[in-house]
Amino acid sequence: MRMKNLLVPTLREVPAEAEITSHKLMLRAAYIRRMAAGIYSYLPLGLRTLKKVEKIIREEMDRAGAQELLMPALLPAEAYQSSGRWEVFGPSMFKMKDRYGRDYCLGPTHEEPFTQTVIDEVRSYKEYPMTLYQIQTKYRDEGRPRFGLMRSREFIMKDAYSFDLTEAGLDESYKKMYNAYCRIFERLGLDFTIVDADSGAMGGSGSQEFMVKSPVGEDSIAYCDACGYAANYEKAACIPTEKDFPEGELALEKIKTPEVHTIEELVEFMGTEPYVFAKTIIYKADDKYIAAMVRGDREINEVKLKNLVGCVDDLELAAPSVVRELTNAQVGFAGPVGLDIPIYADLEVAKMRNFIVGANVTDFHYKNVNIHRDFEPTVTADIRVITNGDACPKCGQPIKTAQGIEVGHIFKLGTKYSKALGLTCTDESGKPATVIMGCYGIGVTRCMSAAIEQGNDENGIILPPSIAPFEVIVIPVNAKEEEQMQLAEKIYTELKNAGIDALLDDREERAGVKFKDADLIGIPVRIVVGKKCGNGIVEYKLRKNPDTVEMTVSEAIERAKTYIRENL
Repeated sequence: MRMKNLLVPTLREVPAEAEITSHKLMLRAAYIRRMAAGIYSYLPLGLRTLKKVEKIIREEMDRAGAQELLMPALLPAEAYQSSGRWEVFGPSMFKMKDRYGRDYCLGPTHEEPFTQTVIDEVRSYKEYPMTLYQIQTKYRDEGRPRFGLMRSREFIMKDAYSFDLTEAGLDESYKKMYNAYCRIFERLGLDFTIVDADSGAMGGSGSQEFMVKSPVGEDSIAYCDACGYAANYEKAACIPTEKDFPEGELALEKIKTPEVHTIEELVEFMGTEPYVFAKTIIYKADDKYIAAMVRGDREINEVKLKNLVGCVDDLELAAPSVVRELTNAQVGFAGPVGLDIPIYADLEVAKMRNFIVGANVTDFHYKNVNIHRDFEPTVTADIRVITNGDACPKCGQPIKTAQGIEVGHIFKLGTKYSKALGLTCTDESGKPATVIMGCYGIGVTRCMSAAIEQGNDENGIILPPSIAPFEVIVIPVNAKEEEQMQLAEKIYTELKNAGIDALLDDREERAGVKFKDADLIGIPVRIVVGKKCGNGIVEYKLRKNPDTVEMTVSEAIERAKTYIRENL
């Protein structure tokens, strides 16, 4: 490709809409352009990188024995209604009616259509096991689209679904996808961590996420350097820690705490530590109200709580009017003593003695509260958020925490969707069996963002040859100099003939402009043809390194070919 014929409207200034590094650089480097909030078009450079990401994914999925197909994005409601997710997705799902009043949606994910396809098309147990996948655009009406391609309303995803007749078969399919994902993310040049995860609205049992550590990641992960344990915050198990409390059971005491609502205000008012308090939070869980309790220095993990309670819809904080009705007090004074709704207490609350809680009376708290004597939890379980320095649930060493970008997620769905939609098979013995499923997703566009979040410097994007829009750029310092252009053309042609994805910057621009654009768009290898071209000498530079080296033309070509071959 020649630069003169390429649409590369690079920008020198950072667009005001851009918030994070990858978003800024993709706009400046002319990879993407914004069409509307959370909706982007892909310019030639961005599309080239996107197609290379897709190519790697296809190669590894095919290598793992998966079969590619393509489902429609516009889908009828019936399958989602059968699984119950027509309601579960809520406002996140783009819903519409056709001219005849029939309900449709733009597919947010495709478990149901894939399941229906297998119901309609698979005739014999001999066709199992089977893994099907697609690379396709998904649609989710994000309440707050942001960070460019990281959280958008339209995005490209690879989703795959395995179908097995036994749990052992599912384990094998899951393992194949796990290994394929590791190869995919390694080839994409991503520094990733695999963490245990919550299955969320997808359902199922086993679940793992592939996370790229990044300060702009919207997911929090906990990991242990000592034993390798890793999990996202939604899943990370918490070991209760012991704190010093007064021995014995002291007499319950009601104390006046005027205009003191928060733990911070209580700590200051009473001159004590946060851990001697227990927070009581009122939630609406489907059609009922519950209370959740954690120690004053902890936060409630709402995903753990939702799973424990068994919510179908989203768990949400109770409205202030409801809190007043249930507790007979203003918000900030709720407590478990005398509370007539189910109480879910964290494991650490069960280890507390003589602690402080709201008294369900405005401006009052109870002191010296004890479980069993003063109230009885409905359930005691791990419902708190893990924090930096907590004990690792696997080995006991201190946990570390970080932010991460989720680029892939694999689930053991089990029979959640096959039961709901009626996917069964008569097995070899003639007995009917419910097919067991797995689900495996990769955010294709998000992978591109994550790669740029990890690969950049003050000059622009740094991508590995495997996904860079071009592998080598050849730059004549002065395109008007015939000798320079002839040698640049020769190098460009030799690279192309060798199968290298090369770009020739044949623009009549200043050398500095060409160098800046080459760095900005992230081409891994740069060969510069300048004043020494008459002696057969050129400059060779890797984008990721600051050093420029002079060498012969043949040396530069061979070094570029070797570098690209070793890093694809």
